[in-house]
Amino acid sequence: MTAPTLEGRWFEDVVVGEQLPEVALPLTVYRLVMAAGSNRDFNSIHHNSEYARATGAEEMYANTSFLMSSWERSVRDWAGLTGRIRAIRGFRMRSFNHVGDTLRVLAEVSATRVDGPVGVVEIAIRCENRSGVSVGPGIVEVELPRRTTTQEESA
Repeated sequence: MTAPTLEGRWFEDVVVGEQLPEVALPLTVYRLVMAAGSNRDFNSIHHNSEYARATGAEEMYANTSFLMSSWERSVRDWAGLTGRIRAIRGFRMRSFNHVGDTLRVLAEVSATRVDGPVGVVEIAIRCENRSGVSVGPGIVEVELPRRTTTQEESA
C-alpha cells in the first residue's frame, strides 16, 4: 500500500458524527446543459424547459448521473485522493431538482470499521433542495488508508 499524500485523510483521524462540508450547487441552465452533454443524457427534460413542462414537470431538472456525481463530489472533497469509494447504497430520487433551485449535499460520518489494511467509513448522505430531501438518504462506503496495519499491530 502506498502512503497517502497530503491530499488525503487517514482513517484514524475520522470521528463518527463528523459533518462533511456542505456542497451547494446552484442549478443553472448552463450547469444542467453541460451535465447532460458530458454524461450523454440527451433526453430533453434535462436541458429544455419547454419540453420538460410539456411532460408535466415544473421545469427542466438534473439527471441521475449529475445527482450521483454530487454525492461523489461531497465524499471526494472530504476524503481526498487516497480515499476509494466502495459502495453507494440508498440512492433514491424523491423529487426533481429543477433549474433555478440550489441543490445541497449534506453528509455525516455514521460508522467506521477496520477491514484488514484499510479503514472503512460509512457516510450518511442526502441531497436537499427548497422542498426538502430530494435524493436519498443513503450511504457511501469509503476505504481510507490506515497509519498502522494489522501486520504492524500483531508485531
